[in-house]
Amino acid sequence: MAGVKRRHTLAKAGVVTGLVLGGLFAALPVLWMLSTSFKGNGEVFGNPPQLITEGFSFDAYREILGNGEQLRFFLNSYLVAGAVTLLTLLVAVLAGFAFSRFTFPFQRTINAVIVSVQAVPPITLVIPYFGLVVALGLYNTYAGLILTHMVFTLPYAIIMTTAYLNTLPKELDESVKVDGGTGWTALWRILVPVSVPGLIAVGVYTFMISWNEYLFALTLTRTNDMRTVPIGIQMLMGQHSYEWNQMMAMSILGSIPVLVLFLLFQRRFIGGLTAGAVKA
Repeated sequence: MAGVKRRHTLAKAGVVTGLVLGGLFAALPVLWMLSTSFKGNGEVFGNPPQLITEGFSFDAYREILGNGEQLRFFLNSYLVAGAVTLLTLLVAVLAGFAFSRFTFPFQRTINAVIVSVQAVPPITLVIPYFGLVVALGLYNTYAGLILTHMVFTLPYAIIMTTAYLNTLPKELDESVKVDGGTGWTALWRILVPVSVPGLIAVGVYTFMISWNEYLFALTLTRTNDMRTVPIGIQMLMGQHSYEWNQMMAMSILGSIPVLVLFLLFQRRFIGGLTAGAVKA
């Protein structure tokens, strides 16, 4: 009995140790980024390196927040990511409802196409989408960025929304029809309110994907007034010098929206992912 208890204690200690080491491994780059944002640019490569700097300064943050062009990058990211999230959720709810509650021609084929889009490396689509966006007159516009980002957020959103709706009994729809309602009424009055945890999970994921997207934001915009945060960080890499402290400060500021979203909706985010995985 004592041996079993000892093995259980050792196993528990091993798991805790592994989690602590994994947490430190994941947190150290973030801590270093935070530390660098409070250093002068000349201190970044000091020898020996110091996590806690003696020359603590908010200069990098003042430079970012006092620069109208840099603030425009944040505004653009908010507009694009917010619009992509709302439109993706709207389309995903409608598509998920159709896949979950109806049978129609080519349903399996359409499902296969949606899943296959997830497997296509985005870099292979840069040139085709660039040509398409230019042909449609959407180059260097919000609409061009939003529609392009949705191509990569919609497949996951539709898959997860369909999986979540599949966990809801069809009796909910039937009860609405018995009371004289329609499928449209069942969707917006019953299914959507019940699906809020799953929709929050999809929305947070979608926002993160759009907020952090770099490749198409670089390719499909030309002027600085249309650039987003990832491009703004890259622009701090000059020909002769890199503004490392400002890059780190901008990265920290860019991480805050996603962090706040996750903290606000943490329980529903995890619950939505778990529920959607039951019948996925």
